[in-house]
Amino acid sequence: MSDNFQQRGGSPWGTPPGGGNGNGSGRGPTPPDVDKIIRELQDKIKNFLPGGKSSSGKSLILGLIIIAFVWLASGLYRVLPDEQGVVLRFGKFVKTTQPGLNYHIPFPVESVLTPKVTKVNRIDIGFRSERDSGFSTGGAVADVPQESLMLTGDENIVNIDFSVFWVIKDAGNFLFKIQDPEGTVKAAAETAMREVIAKSDIQPILTEGRSNIEIETQEIIQTILDDYESGIQITQVQTQKADPPDQVINAFRDVQAARADMERAKNEAEAYANDVIPRARGEAQKILQAAEAYKKEVVAKSEGEASRFLAIYNEYKNAKAVTQERMYLETMEKVLADIDKVIIENNGGSGVVPYLPLPELKKRATN
Repeated sequence: MSDNFQQRGGSPWGTPPGGGNGNGSGRGPTPPDVDKIIRELQDKIKNFLPGGKSSSGKSLILGLIIIAFVWLASGLYRVLPDEQGVVLRFGKFVKTTQPGLNYHIPFPVESVLTPKVTKVNRIDIGFRSERDSGFSTGGAVADVPQESLMLTGDENIVNIDFSVFWVIKDAGNFLFKIQDPEGTVKAAAETAMREVIAKSDIQPILTEGRSNIEIETQEIIQTILDDYESGIQITQVQTQKADPPDQVINAFRDVQAARADMERAKNEAEAYANDVIPRARGEAQKILQAAEAYKKEVVAKSEGEASRFLAIYNEYKNAKAVTQERMYLETMEKVLADIDKVIIENNGGSGVVPYLPLPELKKRATN
C-alpha cells in the first residue's frame, strides 16, 4: 500500500490537483475530482482488506478521511516575491496577503488571485510607439493630436507627448475599486497635464521648465487616483517631446531666433554699460579729487602768503628802512635770477667788477 501511495506523488493522499498551493497566475486552486479519488481508493483498499459489509464501511470512512485531508491541503498557496495575494470569499474581497506560504479556506469557500505588483507599467499619451501598436513600424512613432495638443497659460498651443509609469500599490483596491485601470490612469494623466500646462507659459514648457511640469503632473495624477482608491502608485512622469504645432513650428523658430538676437544685443549692451559706467565714474571721482586737492593747495598757499604778508608788515612797522631795503633786495633777486648780469662799481676803479657766473656754467654743463 505504501508503494502504491508513493507512486501517486510521495504523499499518503497524493498531490492535489493544481499543485495545492496556487498557480501564481491569479486563479484559485482547481477542486479535486472527488468521485475519481473515491473509486481509486476503494479499488486499492479492496486489494488488502477482507470482504464483508463491515469492511466496505471502514473503506468508505477511510476514503472520506483521505478526501477531507486532500480538501484541507488544497487551501495552501504560495505568493511569489513580486506578487500580492488577494483572498476572495464566495467572490467577495476579504483581505490581501504578503509573499510567502499562506492558507485560505479551500474551494469553493475561498479562492486567491495573485497579481504582479512590482511590474512597472507604462502608458504613452500623445503618441503611439511600436510597443503600443503591437507590430513593427520600423521604429516610427505616430502622433495623436487629440491627446497631445494643449493650450498654455499665455494662450499658445503646445504639442506635448509624455509617458506615465505606474505599479500596483494595493492589489485589492486595484482589482475591485476600478473597472479599467489603464484607462483610468490615462484619463487622470491627460487631465493633470492639461491642468499644469494651462497654468504655464509656453517658453518654460519648451526649455528649462519641463522637470517642474513632470513633478507637478505626477502629484496631481496621484491625488486623483488616491481619491478613486485605485491602489495604483505613479512612479514617474516623463516628457518625450514638447514643441509648437507642426503648422506654425517654422514661424515659432523665427520668433525664437529673434528673441535670441534680442537677448544677445541686450547682453552686449549691458556688458558695454558695465565697462563704460565704472570708467566714467572713476574719471569723475578723479576730477573731484584733483579739484579738492587744488582747492586745498590754493587755500593753503593763500593762507601762507597772508601770514607772510602779516609778518613782513609787523617788521615794517618796527624798522621801515631796513624792511624796505630787504624787500628791494629780495625782489631784485627774483627778477635778476634768470638773466645775464654785469656788475659796475660806482666808486672809482675800472668800473666793471669781474665775477664767476656759476649759473651759466651749470647750464652749459647740463647741455
